[in-house]
Amino acid sequence: MLAGEYSHNIDPKGRLTIPSKFRKVLGTEFMVTKGLDKCLSIYPESEWKRMEEKLREMSLTTNQVARKFIRFMLGSAVEGGLDKQGRILLPQPLKAYAGLDKEVVLVGVMDRIEVWDKDKWEQNQAHDEPNIELLASEMEEMGLSI
Repeated sequence: MLAGEYSHNIDPKGRLTIPSKFRKVLGTEFMVTKGLDKCLSIYPESEWKRMEEKLREMSLTTNQVARKFIRFMLGSAVEGGLDKQGRILLPQPLKAYAGLDKEVVLVGVMDRIEVWDKDKWEQNQAHDEPNIELLASEMEEMGLSI
């Protein structure tokens, strides 16, 4: 499972160091794509394959939303690989989508790593301060309790 938050910098060549804790879970083959919240998502190969299976189950001929989602996720996806220093090269179109320049935050969210612009991440966290009671109630409604 991927969990934790790490701050890093993208170097002038567009490379980003992946924390060693994440590298152990990520493995050598993974996919990088657009995330739903204007961040990037990095999926280990096993999780990507699981998501592909779910996407294959969607009715693409009649469901316009499913077609748009698949274009969004797969149209921008690139295979990733680590260099000897544990870095990945982020393609310019993906960096532009997420507004990534230099300072970023990598966040482990169970099945993937999210890569956020540092300022955007801090704003997101300040605005999304949860109401714990409401959150607990919503989680219970989904059948989750801690």
